[in-house]
Formats: sequence, structure tokens, C-alpha cells
Amino acid sequence: MNVLVIGANGQVGKHIVDKLQENDHTPVAMVRDPDQVPYFEERGVKTVLGDLEQDFRHAFYHIDGVIFAAGSGPHTGADKTILIDQEAAIRSMELAQEFGVKRFVMLSTIAADRPEIGPQALKHYLYAKGRADQYLRSTNLSYTIVRPGGLIDEEGTGKVYAAEHISSMDTIPREDVASAIVHALTADHLVGKSFDVISGDQPIEQL
Repeated sequence: MNVLVIGANGQVGKHIVDKLQENDHTPVAMVRDPDQVPYFEERGVKTVLGDLEQDFRHAFYHIDGVIFAAGSGPHTGADKTILIDQEAAIRSMELAQEFGVKRFVMLSTIAADRPEIGPQALKHYLYAKGRADQYLRSTNLSYTIVRPGGLIDEEGTGKVYAAEHISSMDTIPREDVASAIVHALTADHLVGKSFDVISGDQPIEQL
């Protein structure tokens, strides 16, 4: 499957690209800065330049699936968060539908559908993510929404705990988030599903 990874240069995005290659997919890394291209070319990964604040429709040609892993980050201002985490995400869904792409996996965040339980400082971030997720549910895309807990840089364990809603704000390695997202890409039973995910005891391939 030719998979466009939006936000490929992010910390989770790089893991996603690696996991796609390991699972015999062809990742297409969308990056904003030409200086980011060599990292992927050295790994034999196709790249496409695209700025989420501009027109990026050219990135969708010959694409079978999309993983949206971009984010302004929880520490940016509300304006940038709305531009990237909400509006650019929605635009990517519109383009996926326009180009006939069916499979779409969204990297969201735990509490995006329940911003009232999240920290006050992250409210704008959670609302933006939540609105993008809500829009995705209204499309005709075969979607899966993955909402991880706190992201950490430890080596992945290959095991998680996933549920529609998890009350704790526990953590999960970025590598395991990437594995869960790539697994969801071809897991037909996860189409139309949204779930929280943190570290746990369930093998990711059994999600």
C-alpha cells in the first residue's frame, strides 16, 4: 500500500515510516523543509514536499492510504494549533476523499473526545484534535482514530492496553504508538473505531 505519512518528520512520524517499511508498505513521507528530505532518502523512503499551511493536494497522487501524524504540539499557541491540528487535518480528509483514498488513520490524543478531563493548559489542543476527529467520523473514509496517552521515548514493548475510553493519563512509547497505527492500517475490524491506548499487556497485533 502506498501510504502518505503527513507529519513524517515528527518523533512518532519517523517511527511510523520505519514500521510501514517493516510491514511491506511503501511510505511517502510528506515534509515541509527540503533539509528534512535526506533523512528519508538515506532510508530509501520517497518524500514529497508539502506545507500544511499552504496547498498540499499534490501529495495525494497515487496514494492508497493516509496517516495523519502531524501536530503543532501542545505548547504552541491556539492559533497555530487550530491551523494544523484542526484545519489542516480536516483539509487532508477532504483531499483523501477527493482523490479516492479510502483508508485514513488519525494520530489523535487521549482525552480529545473528553477535553474536560485534560489539563487546562491543553484545552485548546484537545478541542482542536477533538473537532478534527469528529469531522473524520462524518466522512466516507474508512478511518481509525488512535488516541495515545503521554508519549515517551523509551523502546517499544510491542504491547499496549487499548479501550474506547481510558480514565488514566498513563504513558506509552512513541514506537508502540507507531506500531498500533500501522497495524490499524490493514485491520478491517478497526475501521470506524476510535480508541485510547497506553502501555499494557496486549500484543499490538491482537488489537
